[in-house]
Formats: sequence, C-alpha cells, structure tokens
Amino acid sequence: MKIQPSISVSNYCGIKDQVVNLVCHFRSTMYPHIFGPSIDSDREPGVFTEEKRLLFIKLLNRVGVPDDKVETIIDAFLGKLPSIKAMLETDIQAAYRGDPAARSHEEILLAYPSFEVMSVHRLAHVLYKMEVPILPRMMSEYAHSITGIDIHPGAQIGPFFFIDHGTGVVIGETATIGEHVKIYQGVTIGAKSFEVSTDGSLIKGKKRHPDIGNHVVIYAGATILGGDTHIGDHCVIGGNVWLTHSIEKNKTIVAPQPIEERG
Repeated sequence: MKIQPSISVSNYCGIKDQVVNLVCHFRSTMYPHIFGPSIDSDREPGVFTEEKRLLFIKLLNRVGVPDDKVETIIDAFLGKLPSIKAMLETDIQAAYRGDPAARSHEEILLAYPSFEVMSVHRLAHVLYKMEVPILPRMMSEYAHSITGIDIHPGAQIGPFFFIDHGTGVVIGETATIGEHVKIYQGVTIGAKSFEVSTDGSLIKGKKRHPDIGNHVVIYAGATILGGDTHIGDHCVIGGNVWLTHSIEKNKTIVAPQPIEERG
C-alpha cells in the first residue's frame, strides 16, 4: 500500500481548537440548555447559525474535502442531528437506569464521561460514514483526551449504551456493539493481530475487532480481541477476563481464580 505524502504542518495550524469549537457547536445545537451559550449571551440557542456553518465549511476544506462536495456533506450531516440526538437520549436513559448513583438526566449530561464521549462519538461516526477525512478522528481524540475513553469513530455502537466510570476503555475501528450494552472501566475491545502485505506494511480496512451482541455486560479490565470473535446476546463477561474466541449467548465468563496455598 502506497503511503500518502505528508502535508505541510503549517496547513493545520490552529485546527485542533477549531475542531473543539465545531464539536461544541454541534452539541449546543442539540442541547442548548446544557452546551449552549452562556445565559448572558445574545446568540440564539439551539440554532446552527451561519457563523457555525462557515466554521464547518472551513474545516472540511482544510481536511481536503472537494469544494463541490462540502455543501452536500454539511446539509446531509445537519439533517442527521435529530437522529443523533435521539440515539443520545437512549444513552442517557441507559446511564440513568444502569447507575444507582445517577440522580437526574441533567447530572448525566453534565458530569458523566460516558455521555461526554458518546455525544462526540455519535457525531464523529456519522462523518466517518460519510468518508470525511481526518476530522472524525480528531473529534474522537478530543473526547479521548478529556475522558480517558478511546473510541475509534468507525466503531458501530447501538442504542442504550453506557460506560460506567470509563477511564481506560478502548474500542477499535471495526468493532460492532449491539443495544443495551454496559461496560466498565479498563475494557478493551481490540485487535488480536494485524495482516501484513508482502512488503511488510499493515493491510488496512480489514475486520480486526470483535462483535458484541445485545444486552451484554462487560466488567472492568476485560480484554476481548479479534475480528472473528463474537460475544452472544445476554452474556456477562467478568472482570479481567481475556477472550480471543467467540462466546454463545446467555453465557457468563469469569477469570480463573488463583488457588490459595495454605501452610
């Protein structure tokens, strides 16, 4: 596979801050009472203004989207914001039902890393599916930097998803996760190995990460690897389990317990 030549670093000066601003604009449009402008601002809450649209155009241009495709991508993406918000509403419900410490939906929106990362991931995933370069990955890395949760924008995650606590979670690009899935901190849904071409370079685009079924719970520190690994519906994966093979539905898998030695 031919490696793409690098582009001058100066072309990207300031782009990370612009990406953060764009994420804030998307979220303030969906949740103006949470992520909108301050209460003393004269900006209209919940509206994707022309100013926000111009930033979106600028960023698409900067990551190499052709001019004749920019407006089409923006219109299609903005048209999906209601469905993205609808998915996020299920994530809020999953967090509220799944954590006895949660006192309100507002607390989840304001203080839960699971919602923080998913509110970015569901936006980034749509742009990834539209084949927008670089931008979705930068959005995901922003969420990673503030939550400690690393979800590739390519990962397909169903509704009612909740990550309890969250720090150290990794979910790879080709992973698929069903609905009503709950995972805890330190979980890895990753690749077991990488195919290489004859010249030794990695082959990209292959299925590398597991498929997780519906109504699955994965406890802290579990590692599930491999593109041919499937976890069936209604499974429970215990803490610190290492899995590189598929599990049938309705199974509970626990890590081997150490044998106690007695003198």
